[in-house]
Amino acid sequence: MSTASSIIDQFSGRAIPVRGNDIDTDRIIPARFLRCVTFEGLGEHAFADDRADEKRQGRIHPFDEPRYAGAEILVVNANFGCGSSREHAPQSIQRWGINAIIGVSFAEIFFGNCVALGLPCLSVSSADAEAIQSLIEGDPSLQLRIDIASGSITVGERSFQGSLPAGAKSMFLSGHWDATGQLIDGKEDVATVAAGIPYMNGFQ
Repeated sequence: MSTASSIIDQFSGRAIPVRGNDIDTDRIIPARFLRCVTFEGLGEHAFADDRADEKRQGRIHPFDEPRYAGAEILVVNANFGCGSSREHAPQSIQRWGINAIIGVSFAEIFFGNCVALGLPCLSVSSADAEAIQSLIEGDPSLQLRIDIASGSITVGERSFQGSLPAGAKSMFLSGHWDATGQLIDGKEDVATVAAGIPYMNGFQ
């Protein structure tokens, strides 16, 4: 990933697969963790209930598997992030250590919240998502490479084609994805404009 001007153009790293369609935001970060004042520490609670359920059944959730420790790319299936609009969901994923997500499709609000964090969500076909997950499960040491401009995804020696909506792609490649940061940087301009708006000055 480029750092200049917050441009996000490429990612590389190991990946972690989380299988299943329609994984909603309550599963990504259960509601009881939304009482936090800041987002700090949310990463350790990502998929908390799913992880506990797997443990009770004698299995290990991918987020608890040592072989996926340090993974930076999450690979999911269809309609990921559906349900409530809580921004805590992408916050918890990013704070766990994820810098990009590959999946079949993403809920619209979840996708928008990810863009606001600089967390690209690339869409691939259902067959390709499952193929990538299988490759990772077979060899968690595989390096994935993502090119935002072309949408190309390389997994070891195999290549897949991903896509991003034009607007989100443009924001990542231009470094203009952080709307809040832009407002803060331009606070003097915002104050100047506000000073000229009648209802901000008692209609004087």
